[in-house]
Amino acid sequence: MLVVETIAKIRRAYFKLGKPIKEICRELRVSRKVVRKVIRSDTTEFRYERSHQPLPRIGPWRERLESLLEENDRRAPRERLTIIRIYEDLVGLGYAGSYAAVRRYAIAWREKRASATAEAYVPLTFAPGEAYQFDWSHEIVVMNGVTTTVKVAHVRLCHSRMMLVRAYPRETQEMVFDAHERAFAFFKGACARGLYDNLWTSPPQGALLAPAAGMHESIRPVAGRLCAPGLDGSPRLPAS
Repeated sequence: MLVVETIAKIRRAYFKLGKPIKEICRELRVSRKVVRKVIRSDTTEFRYERSHQPLPRIGPWRERLESLLEENDRRAPRERLTIIRIYEDLVGLGYAGSYAAVRRYAIAWREKRASATAEAYVPLTFAPGEAYQFDWSHEIVVMNGVTTTVKVAHVRLCHSRMMLVRAYPRETQEMVFDAHERAFAFFKGACARGLYDNLWTSPPQGALLAPAAGMHESIRPVAGRLCAPGLDGSPRLPAS
């Protein structure tokens, strides 16, 4: 790569001092091709990027090396081999190249595999009225000059991301019911199912979600009072 200083010296010597290309090449130890490229262009930086990386030693062993890397990647983290161990296994099979070539190829293979894995994801999309999320958070507030910790209930619609937040002194069942009742009244309806993280305050503990409405049995009466039930007995969906 030509640095800006070298490019400036070439142009100063050619345009200001009038030196021939041959003399510039001898003084700056660069080729004539480089000098001609600099004086014919206004670019301030030149980079060489190899379009194809030849692998004269790895080429015939590429498939075998990749199979060793894939087999090693499927092992448990504590049982995986180092690159030098993989190189020794490859040498035992007849490979005559260097360790550096195997190491470079292994690093590039891992980076390519990691980038391909990072691009895979499961999109979280919800239809209007399909689901809501409920969770607690602990916040520190000042009430009448006294610093205290309150428990904040969060109820959020998964589609529109509309949220209702309400603070309570504790995380009891009564607080859970009150938060749901106020949220369904605020949203003017209840969703088909609710998403909970460790719903330990709602009885019966560990019970499955109701198959009809998709929400916990203890929450269904609260939702049923706020919106007319559908044909299957589950609450109708809100608009968002």
